Amino acid sequence: MDLYMMNCELLATCSALGYLEGDTYHKEPDCLESVKDLICYLRHEDETRDVRQQLGAAQILQSDLLPILTQHRQDKPLFDAVIRLMVNLTQPALLCFGSVPKEPSMRHHFLQVLTYLQAYKEAFASEKTFGVLSETLYELLQMGWEERQEEDNLLIERILLLVRNILHVPADLDQEKRIDDDASIHDQLLWAIHLSGLDDLLLFLASSPAEQQWSLHVIEIISLMFRDQNPEQLARVGQGRLAQERSTDVAELEMLRQREMAEKRARALQRGNRHSRFGGSYIVQGLKSIGENDLIFHKGLHNLQNYSSDLGKQPRRVPKRRQAAQERSPQRRSALSVRLFLRDFCSEFLENCYNRLMGAVKDHLLREKAQQHDETYYMWALAFFMAFNRAASFRPGLVSETLSVRSFHFIEQNLTNYYEMMLTDRKEARSWACRMHLALKAYQELLATVNEMDMSPDEAVRESSRIIKNNIFYMMEYRELFLTLFRKFDERCQPRSFLRDLVETTHLFLKMLERFCRSRGNLMVQNKRKKRKKKKKKVPDQTVASGNVPCSAEELEALWPGLAEQLQCCAQDPELSVDSVIPFDAASEIPVEEQRVEAMVRIQDCLLAGQAPKALTFLRSAREVWPEGDVFGFPDISPEEEMQLLKQILSAPLPRQQGTEEGGIEEAEEEEEEEEEKEELQVVQVSEKEFDFLDYLKRFACSTIVRAYVLLLRSYRQNSAHTNHCVVKMLHRLAHDLKMEALLFQLSVFFLFNRLLSDPAAGAYKELVTFAKYIIAKFFALATVNEKAFVELLFWKNTAVVREMTEGYGSLDGGSSGCRAAAWSPEEEAQLRELYFTHKDVEGQDVVEAILARLNTARTRKQVMHRLVRLGLADSVKDFQRKGTHIVLWTEDQELELQRLFEEFQHSDDVLGHIMKNITAKRSRARIVDKLLALGLVAERRELYKKRKKLAPSSTLDGEESLKDFWQDLEEENLPEEESEEEDEKEESLEAEQAHSHSVLSAENLGQGLHQEGFSAPLLWLQNCLIRAADDREEDGCSQAVPLVPLTEENEEAMENEQFQQLLRKLGIRPPASVQETFWRIPAKLSPTQLRRVAASLSQSKEEEEEEKLHSELSIPGEQGPSEEERRENRAEAFRDLLLACKEKARLVSLEEEGAAGGKDQLKVAPKKRQLLDSDEEEEGDEGRSKAPDLGAPVIQKKKRYQIEDEDEND
Repeated sequence: MDLYMMNCELLATCSALGYLEGDTYHKEPDCLESVKDLICYLRHEDETRDVRQQLGAAQILQSDLLPILTQHRQDKPLFDAVIRLMVNLTQPALLCFGSVPKEPSMRHHFLQVLTYLQAYKEAFASEKTFGVLSETLYELLQMGWEERQEEDNLLIERILLLVRNILHVPADLDQEKRIDDDASIHDQLLWAIHLSGLDDLLLFLASSPAEQQWSLHVIEIISLMFRDQNPEQLARVGQGRLAQERSTDVAELEMLRQREMAEKRARALQRGNRHSRFGGSYIVQGLKSIGENDLIFHKGLHNLQNYSSDLGKQPRRVPKRRQAAQERSPQRRSALSVRLFLRDFCSEFLENCYNRLMGAVKDHLLREKAQQHDETYYMWALAFFMAFNRAASFRPGLVSETLSVRSFHFIEQNLTNYYEMMLTDRKEARSWACRMHLALKAYQELLATVNEMDMSPDEAVRESSRIIKNNIFYMMEYRELFLTLFRKFDERCQPRSFLRDLVETTHLFLKMLERFCRSRGNLMVQNKRKKRKKKKKKVPDQTVASGNVPCSAEELEALWPGLAEQLQCCAQDPELSVDSVIPFDAASEIPVEEQRVEAMVRIQDCLLAGQAPKALTFLRSAREVWPEGDVFGFPDISPEEEMQLLKQILSAPLPRQQGTEEGGIEEAEEEEEEEEEKEELQVVQVSEKEFDFLDYLKRFACSTIVRAYVLLLRSYRQNSAHTNHCVVKMLHRLAHDLKMEALLFQLSVFFLFNRLLSDPAAGAYKELVTFAKYIIAKFFALATVNEKAFVELLFWKNTAVVREMTEGYGSLDGGSSGCRAAAWSPEEEAQLRELYFTHKDVEGQDVVEAILARLNTARTRKQVMHRLVRLGLADSVKDFQRKGTHIVLWTEDQELELQRLFEEFQHSDDVLGHIMKNITAKRSRARIVDKLLALGLVAERRELYKKRKKLAPSSTLDGEESLKDFWQDLEEENLPEEESEEEDEKEESLEAEQAHSHSVLSAENLGQGLHQEGFSAPLLWLQNCLIRAADDREEDGCSQAVPLVPLTEENEEAMENEQFQQLLRKLGIRPPASVQETFWRIPAKLSPTQLRRVAASLSQSKEEEEEEKLHSELSIPGEQGPSEEERRENRAEAFRDLLLACKEKARLVSLEEEGAAGGKDQLKVAPKKRQLLDSDEEEEGDEGRSKAPDLGAPVIQKKKRYQIEDEDEND
């Protein structure tokens, strides 16, 4: 950017700073204000960082700010402002832009800012500049904490941030072009820090207990100082070359010499005796060209071995998202003087500062006082300084702070977290992979230090090592860590250096573990297993299997006397504890009605099992949970009546869930909800087991892990000797120790072996060559027995395929393992063929299910499908998939159709059933439920459960009548599916009218009671509110929830009355939904017609008053009711009518459907007729009017019911 393109205001501000004359800088009078203006400009720069770029192009930092810093240090306000401005100017480019931009123009701005930062770094490489900074920092640190002001602490922090920013600037390798042992700009910067004494101040900050607040800044600066250094090489600086190093260098030179001689011999063989102008053309037999003819080769024969069909072709372009991750900047060897200074700094840091600083940093991290990702500096320092200590003079006491099981746990926890984030945050996957690499290096160094402690002559050190290894090898997480990292290795995110460190760390861990197992003999380790539980619709807590339930009346009669004796002993105890049995689970997704059914079944199971006390306890507990309807008896039931009720429960034909083992045929509803029933809950079970090293090694016998090792082996020339040894050792463990050589029988592996054996310098890789020859020999030995081995070279194999390949194909089917299925006999195959041809053409039938129901032997669905495919009766297993399961994705039209069907049937009793009948693309019940939840149409699953239709017991029914109705509903549930579907279709036309008439009826009854209690004025106010809301909705054309705001004291008292609130609920008025709402609201879903009808129901008529008085006279509590014998006869009669109830109800519904045309007028004229068919909601209203059941009511109510049925028949 040209200086003359600079903003005029910015240019004027920079000109007002001052000027440099020779080596002296003369500041202007407005210099301080100009510096503050520049800070303000930087604060308001745009996203392209234009101000920063203009200041960098003008070289303001080099020509003005640095001279002001060094020559006008005594002007404290100006000095503080300049430091503040320089901290802003030198902040990393990644912080300025957030991340490396992908858009070309923004990326250009990013690179431009990075170029200016590299120029700043070169300008800072001056002893004079760092001398001023170190002197200022020294003066500030000389003051005690009670003498320091807030400005002093800010200045200390800004100086540390300025040093951090300068050290953070990456080097420009293309521009510097420095070789090893040469001083780069970073080395010059480090040398200036050393000469100025700033390194001693950093050591003081790291070791002083009073300066722990700067610990994170110090460890960050130190990590940037040693960014390009190798700790092991740094520890050996000045000690001379060891014999091992010299032998390594000689081996490398010999390898290079052999490779060069081989290339010379190859070039000599390519030269012919004659010139090449008459080379001729040749036909290569057996090698086809593009057509059908043989290939014609137009070059000399000595070039034939280099021929490839890819010659002349343009290489295939690899997309960026699939390119391999680039390696980080390579480590380089700094100048000798810089390395000596850094070595001394490391030694002093380890002796005086390491333990204290690492403890303070760990405390900041655990207390979340640090910034995001600051733990990476902690892990780098752990890996670097522990490696330096191990390579220099191993002293475990210098690194005792990080040499513990807690450090292993901290590193493992962060490593797992980085691994999970790399899989989930795909956009920043490479950044998470870099952090994971740092954590892996720290983990590797911890293991290497513990391994070094084993060789210590001090017994206490060896004992500490044994304790740490015992804890590490015992925990399952540390053993599973390497398997997880190998299986999820991604070359696109993780560089080759990560794979190299992972292989070396795994090699070290296995070596330590194997040695530890040999020394201990037997090793007990922790084992965690995830137990999977299936969530089922019904509670499977049944004490008696369905096959053991007595069905005949004689067996039940014979069983009752023994139960009666047990009940007589415990029934007199009113303090019988019911806390041990909980019949209701509020957190379950099973509807309340189904839980009540299941509770009745469990009571019967307890009686059939002879556990009478448990049955009685369960009955009393269920009575407390479900007091409405007196299904489990009324609250003041006597012991004799309780025993009689239990006897009736024992003989009642309750519905039961049939097991799949008896029938072998799943019901249609279970097929629809198969996926919903198979939701799994994972429970981790922790146990101990004896550790077997070979069993653990078998976990590495996986094609994914072997491919990762082969990938690293491909670069055997660039790998170190130790890395190649680690790779070969693991592959040797799998091939030799586990006898799984076939894992390496793959064409790409053999191609690599061929390149290795033909390498001129193969003598330097003796271990690799020996292993390659061993694998190739094993393959050709197997090929003499298995002719298909050559075809198997095309595929990577798992352990099962390896076993079949070596022991014979089909060996897995005939294995003796208990978990494998038995082989199919010829008779079973013949029966399978016959059943398949019999049922394959039957429409609407699942062929596999029909075969499973008729097979003589127990087989699973999967086994039958695979056997049909193997016999050639089907092409694929997909031919037998259930209908509706092959659709996975929802289109936009299907979502709109689902939303339309839900809005159409959301007020019906079976919303999900109607949707599944009418939806175009058939899907399973679980898929539809999940989509409804995802679209936000329902809040929870229980809103979609089918509503049970039953007769609402009135306030005059006793326990026997309500129990009869309850079991009648249970009997209706067991009707055939076709009949229930027909019944649902017949009732669909009357659902809306019945629901509205029920609410109006109940509201009328409640309104009459409130009129009598003196709530006439509040009812009139409520009626007026409803009418006004209806008028407003007709005028506006839209509806919103309208709050009911009581303005008078009388209306406020009415709104707090429970009976009045019950009336509001019956009318459909919504209570306050949350703490933020105060008033009841008229919902938006009520239409103006419905609002006027509800308002009209609140008016009291004389006819209704007379009817109410007559009804109250008929139910006077003082009337004499039937005797105990009559009540028992009534109860027995109710049970005899149990089986006839379903037919009566079906006939009643059919007759109602015939008279549906005139049903609307009749509903208005005779509302009492529908009152007996009320819903569960009206049952709650009836409880508000009448608390105690009337003894004389059952006979009257029964006559009224039969009278209504006769009227329906006449209609």
